[in-house]
Amino acid sequence: MLIEVNVEDCYGIAQQSADASNLPESAASGEISAETWENWFSVWLENQEADVPAAPGYEVSLRLTADTEMQALNLQYRQQDRSTDVLAFAALEVDCPQLEEMQSSEPLYLGDIVISIDTANRQAQQQGHPLKTELAWLAAHGFLHLLGWDHPDEESLTQMLDRQEKLLQAIGLTIQTA
Repeated sequence: MLIEVNVEDCYGIAQQSADASNLPESAASGEISAETWENWFSVWLENQEADVPAAPGYEVSLRLTADTEMQALNLQYRQQDRSTDVLAFAALEVDCPQLEEMQSSEPLYLGDIVISIDTANRQAQQQGHPLKTELAWLAAHGFLHLLGWDHPDEESLTQMLDRQEKLLQAIGLTIQTA
């Protein structure tokens, strides 16, 4: 399955934030190439094929940013005045008519995933795994949200976390659970 991932690394600009001064040089997306992101999303798309409408291709936007921007987005879209690790904005949830010609010739836009590098770095340190693993974990979580997964209760959260673990295993990464 063909997927195009538009990676927007806003973190380089955002490093003026107070929290960013103690982050490692590898904290920005330079640690993960655009090609690696595309490979990961392609594998995940194949693994989640049953959740995805048929299309000639797919598109996802991935934005890597700082806590300050994430807090503003979280307040604007979720009315929560605090930063968070990942936000997902699913395009498939929007009821927008598409011309049949477009559906058969254009890639299907799945939506946007926004990840806070600041929070991801803190979580990686707390969990004792590399930042790369934490970023993959958060991207997989956001990706599942784009495909309609949600976790309004403990049971659905457990199912979603199990699926995230499988997605990470599919790209050769693992999360150590306590």
